Amino acid sequence: MFKSLLGAASFTALATAVSAQDPDLLVFDWSGYEEEGFFQEYIAAHGAGPTFTFFGEEEEAFQKLRSGFRADVSHPCPHSVSKWRDAGLIEPWDISLIPNYETVDEAFKTDPTFTDGDDVYFIPADNGATALLYNTDEVPAEDASSLQIFVNPDYAGRTALPDNVDDSFALALLATGTSDWTSLTEEEFEAAAAWLREANALTRTYWADGAELSQLMTGGEVVVAWSWNESFVTLMDEGVPVAFNREAEEGSSLWFCGYVNLVDGPGSEQKAHEFVNAWLSPSSTEYIVNEWGYGHANTVAMAEIGAETLDAVGMGEVSTPILRQLPLDNAMRERMVEEFERIKAGF
Repeated sequence: MFKSLLGAASFTALATAVSAQDPDLLVFDWSGYEEEGFFQEYIAAHGAGPTFTFFGEEEEAFQKLRSGFRADVSHPCPHSVSKWRDAGLIEPWDISLIPNYETVDEAFKTDPTFTDGDDVYFIPADNGATALLYNTDEVPAEDASSLQIFVNPDYAGRTALPDNVDDSFALALLATGTSDWTSLTEEEFEAAAAWLREANALTRTYWADGAELSQLMTGGEVVVAWSWNESFVTLMDEGVPVAFNREAEEGSSLWFCGYVNLVDGPGSEQKAHEFVNAWLSPSSTEYIVNEWGYGHANTVAMAEIGAETLDAVGMGEVSTPILRQLPLDNAMRERMVEEFERIKAGF
């Protein structure tokens, strides 16, 4: 559930830096992204990685920042960029200090959600798939061939959904026949919400991060989940019998996230830019693909990754529908957020 608006002092207390290293750079991020493989060039230059503090969901991060919490860099996904920018929380990057930005796909450099003329407000970093993950010892492949498994009474109490409005609505839209959410009709939205209510009634829990989902799958509490690549790669490495089906009949989803430059950060602007440049380096590409199963914004380095590797981590080409989590109209996303909270609460 989203945290209520408590006030600046309380939010600052909640946003405890649990990974304290370089005191000149505070990164407000998702848990897990403090792993050093993402920014080896920064460590080589400064002897340590940044200090990290974490959020569990983007609305939580927004409320903390709006209430006075200060950090230097944060890691939202595209739907938050306009909202954070309109609230005065982010400022443009100095691209001259980020030479690896030239490797980013040209589409990001002209998208008005992320840029304004020469001003760049969002730099893509990571991307991945959300798809049907299942235990192959417990679930027949035939059952896992369709997203309707999440509303199949045979799996009541054994499924898990992401505690993330974008991924959960992507699932519901795909399951009800919609693979493009950039121009949703009222009928499409209502159909997806109704389906998600049905799935909510049968699910065991909502997972907050990949580590939590991996524990649920390893312990056998959950045998079917709507999952990121991360859990699939982790479980495979641990010998858990799982498959990641991006070719379910109704399809799968693709997402991307990136870094923004927060206004009035307490640390070093120079180091903020060095951190993002390190994130876009080829060494980060190799790390995120091989260790997490995700894709990377450096298109030059990604082109060097073989198709066999991408297939193995669930990022290969597929023939079924793909819902790309492109920027949404702010009003529609706020409506999704409100409806998602109502559904989880049982309404």
